[in-house]
Amino acid sequence: MAVYKYKVVDASGKNKKGEIEAQNQEQAVNKLKSDGFTVVACDEAGAMDKDIEININRKIKPRDLSVFCKQFASILNAGVTIITALEMMSDQMENKTMQKVLRETKAYVEKGGTLADGFRQHSKVIPTIMISMIEAGEMSGNLEVCFERLAIQFEKQGKLQGKIKGALTYPIIVCIIAVIVIIVMVVAVIPTFSDMFKDMGMDLPLATRLLLWLSDLFIKRWWLVLMIVVAIVAAYKGFGSTNVGKHVYGKIAIKVPLFGKLTVMQAAANVSRTLSTLMASGISLVDAVEAVSNMMDNVWFKEALLNAKDQVMKGVPLSKPIRDCGLFPTMLPQMIKIGEETGNIEDMMDKVADYYEEQVDMTTEAVTTAMEPLTMVVLAGIVGVIVAGVYGPMLSMYEGIDNL
Repeated sequence: MAVYKYKVVDASGKNKKGEIEAQNQEQAVNKLKSDGFTVVACDEAGAMDKDIEININRKIKPRDLSVFCKQFASILNAGVTIITALEMMSDQMENKTMQKVLRETKAYVEKGGTLADGFRQHSKVIPTIMISMIEAGEMSGNLEVCFERLAIQFEKQGKLQGKIKGALTYPIIVCIIAVIVIIVMVVAVIPTFSDMFKDMGMDLPLATRLLLWLSDLFIKRWWLVLMIVVAIVAAYKGFGSTNVGKHVYGKIAIKVPLFGKLTVMQAAANVSRTLSTLMASGISLVDAVEAVSNMMDNVWFKEALLNAKDQVMKGVPLSKPIRDCGLFPTMLPQMIKIGEETGNIEDMMDKVADYYEEQVDMTTEAVTTAMEPLTMVVLAGIVGVIVAGVYGPMLSMYEGIDNL
C-alpha cells in the first residue's frame, strides 16, 4: 500500500494534515471523506516526505502512556465516542509509535473489533496490564475508570524508573569520562614520553610498562581493540539471550552490592502497585498475577510469580508462594496474607506499594551517596597509575643522578 500525505478540514473548520495508507489516491480521498473531512490536498508521499518513524516497535515510555490514559479518560467522560477519541488522540500525540498504534487501533475498532483487541495487535509496545484493564473496563462498562487508574499506574511507574536511572547516571558518566581520559593519555600524552623512556636504558616500573603497552595497543592495533570490544558486547548479549544467561544476570542483579537491594525494592513496588490496579478493576487474582509476571524483566521474579499463579489456581493462598520463593521482602507476603484474611487485598497492596516506593526513594539516595566516594576512589586510582607511570622513571633517574 502507498502512503499519501493529506491536508483536510474537519467539521469544526479546523485544518489537519497527516498521512494515510491506501491502494491508490482515489481510495485515500474516499477514506478521508468517509471520516467527515473536506479534502484540500492528497498526494503520494515521496521517500523524503515520509515521516521517519524511528521509535516504531519500541516500547512506549510510561510517561507517554500516562498522558494518553489521562487525556483519553477525560475525552470519554465528556461523552465522545471511542473512535472519535482515538482519532483526536492520534492527531495530538508526539510519540510516533503511539500515534501509529492509535491510528491502527481506530481502524480495527471501526471494523467492529474491541478496543482491547485493537491494542492487543500491538502487544510488543503496549504493556499487558493496559490491555487487560481495557478488556475488563469494556466488560464492566467502566472504561473511563480503568483509564484513570492506568494513568496513575503509569505515572508512578515512570517516576520509579526515573529515580532508578537517576541513581545510575552519576557513576555511568564518571566511568565514561574515566575511559575517555585513559584513551587520550595513552594515545596523545604517553607517546611523547616513550622515546625518552627508551633512551634512559633502565628498568621501567610496572605502571610505565603498562602505559606503554596500552599506548602501543591503541595506536598500532586499534582494530584489535575494536574487535575485542565488539566480541565482548556480542558475547554479553548472546549469553543474556539464553535461559542460563537470563538466570545468571538476574541473580547478579539481585545480589550485587548496593544495587541488589534497589532491584528487590523496585520489584516489590511494581508487584504491589500493579496487583492493586488490576484487582481494583475487577480482574481475577490468577489473571492479575499472570499479568504482573509478564511485566517483570528479571527472570527470577517472573518465574516466582508464574509459580504463584499455578499455586493460586490449586487453591493455595498467594501469600504462601510469595513467601516461599525467598526473593521478595518479608513484609510483602505478610501484608498479602492480611489482605487475604480481611478480603481487601487490593487496598492492602496499594498501601504496600506506597511503602516500597518510599523505600526505593530512600535506597536510591543511599546508593547515590555511596557511589560518589567510590567513583572518586576509582578515579584517584586511575590518576595514580598514570602519574606513577609517567613520573616514576623520571624520579628514579633523578635519584640515580643524586647518588653519583
